[in-house]
Amino acid sequence: RGHRVGEIAARSAADATTSDHPNPMSAFAASIRAHLPFAVKPKRASTTSRAAAASSASSGMEESLSDGCKGAPVADGVKLPIVCGEEVMSQKAHGTSPAPVQKNLKWGCSTQTADKICSFNRHYAEHAGYWTSTNFLAEVDRTTETTYYDSVTGKPLFIAPRGRSFEAFEKESRSHGWPSFRDEEVVWENVRCLKDGEAVSVDGTHLGHNLPDRSGNRYCINLVSVAGSPVE
Repeated sequence: RGHRVGEIAARSAADATTSDHPNPMSAFAASIRAHLPFAVKPKRASTTSRAAAASSASSGMEESLSDGCKGAPVADGVKLPIVCGEEVMSQKAHGTSPAPVQKNLKWGCSTQTADKICSFNRHYAEHAGYWTSTNFLAEVDRTTETTYYDSVTGKPLFIAPRGRSFEAFEKESRSHGWPSFRDEEVVWENVRCLKDGEAVSVDGTHLGHNLPDRSGNRYCINLVSVAGSPVE
């Protein structure tokens, strides 16, 4: 819904800048855009603006975040996910994390976006399909399990695919827009969920949310949160 409103605001703002007559919607559009949680740009961008956007994209910088999704509350008495308290996400040296994200994340993931999502965020996400725009699908080994490491600490968080093929993992992830992991693919030593379904690392890295379906728990995870390398 937020993105739809953003598109309307962007069109109104663009029309206002390309017309000789004042647009009565321009003030309204500006008001909406001022309260949106993500950057919205007019579709009729100037040549300079388009060049700047292209330069930003080529540098791997993500300027906007998705409104993400709301996790499902964890029922009392369940074995999984393992639930933690808010203390895990308390303020630390770098937001909710002990340090910034690693400098050279895997698959060409943006460190700027990763730092925002991992350490200074409890709700927003990389935009849907972001993971398919990285080098992930070109570089991942489809014949064996892949370990996904915390982008801040380098601790293992997920090992996938397990109990299914890579094709099944990819299909499910594509259908939902974000990498999706199941209970048996979680390294529970290092992963927890808040009661509201937010998935986090034990060190305070925001990972995503748990959105169960008919097959069980499904952890909808930001690739930028699990693009780290192991620390020796």
